[in-house]
Amino acid sequence: MIAILKKEIDVFFSTPIGYLVIAVFLLVNGLFLWVFNGDYNILNAGFADLNNFFFITPWFFIFMIPAITMRSFSDEIRSGTIEILKTSPVSNWEIILGKYLGSLLLIVLALIPTVAYVYTIVQLAANPEGIDFASIVGSYAGLLFLAGAFTAIGLLASVLSSNQIVAFIVGVSLSFAMYYGFQALGGMNVIASYPVENLGMSARYRGMGRGVIDTRDVLYFLSISFLFLYLTKIKFDQK
Repeated sequence: MIAILKKEIDVFFSTPIGYLVIAVFLLVNGLFLWVFNGDYNILNAGFADLNNFFFITPWFFIFMIPAITMRSFSDEIRSGTIEILKTSPVSNWEIILGKYLGSLLLIVLALIPTVAYVYTIVQLAANPEGIDFASIVGSYAGLLFLAGAFTAIGLLASVLSSNQIVAFIVGVSLSFAMYYGFQALGGMNVIASYPVENLGMSARYRGMGRGVIDTRDVLYFLSISFLFLYLTKIKFDQK
């Protein structure tokens, strides 16, 4: 599994696309938060917090993570190396988990530079003691769990098609549906909104952002990740 993980990272950074995906994520995030004169600009908010960062980052993840995972299996299928991969002395679960952890590590590497935002708002705050650090820690934990779920969804999309563009579109669509779809359904008056919203990632992520990491939210994200990884294994076994 470790060999698969290292291979994923090496392949990702062996082309400019790997650096480009991370650079675009950090650049666009920085422009929205510090440069563009809009609703998400922290400097125009009048108070020092990272709520805008934690609000827009999941939407960037919906596009960024499928861009990272789209080649994980689709490239193997297209080039025919999937047969070599399946006959290697590792189990199918180890192959999937290796690719999963490799992609997730890349996302963590993209998030690490954003910790500088915390230092920035501490310097900008008139009263640094008033900053809700519990909320910041909870929101970062929520982003990690969210990234884990999106990565599992992206791997399933990748194993469904040998075309990377198709895998990307399917990954974005599934991620959007799981993140916002249930919230949209909950907004309809036809059914009770609260239970339906809780089925989606958005409500669980917001719950962590309050600074209280509920075990139910953690189990939810772990269950979603395992579900899509299990579906990935089923499709991978069929290839």
